[in-house]
Amino acid sequence: MSSKTLLIATSNEGKIKEINEMLKDLKLEIRTLKDFPKIQPPEETGKTFFENAFLKAKYYAESTGLLSLADDSGLEVEALNGAPGIYSARFAGPEASDEKNNQKLLELLKDIPIEKRGARFVCVMVCYHPSGKYISSEGIWEGRIAFEPRGSFGFGYDPLFLVKEYNYEKTAAELPQEIKNKLSHRGKALRALKEKLLYFLQSI
Repeated sequence: MSSKTLLIATSNEGKIKEINEMLKDLKLEIRTLKDFPKIQPPEETGKTFFENAFLKAKYYAESTGLLSLADDSGLEVEALNGAPGIYSARFAGPEASDEKNNQKLLELLKDIPIEKRGARFVCVMVCYHPSGKYISSEGIWEGRIAFEPRGSFGFGYDPLFLVKEYNYEKTAAELPQEIKNKLSHRGKALRALKEKLLYFLQSI
């Protein structure tokens, strides 16, 4: 397979659109997991964001023969000693929804004052080639946890995440997508990866 083909190893349409938009000038042929419906997702057994992103990227690269990009991301809350962390998506249990996860977070923080509700979003990206070569990047977005959800944009914990760049007066879910992309953990990780990607493509 051509090294100019990139598999974006996610089923999240928002992530696919965001990554595709940022990498469009590299003129890569983009594939997604929808092109490989028979491939079952791997079990995420890593203990860190990097380990999970790495195992996903490696798994899909070896399963498809394509250069594969995977990410792992989540929310770390200071008052909860970094939880939910790598368990962000299933914080409220195996059948967790965004609403249930947010509800659990608010319950755990109900007696915590605003100045102690510090949090950060973390995103790690790994781009893995079937030859075994890979590159990685990380992005971090600092903020605080609000007392109630606000905003209709975004997903996950965005309605509770008060953004530092707006003096903790707006949540991530109150920011238009183009603004969020510039500030967010995923946007930062993707820009950092893009800087390495051109040289990486020449080396494989």
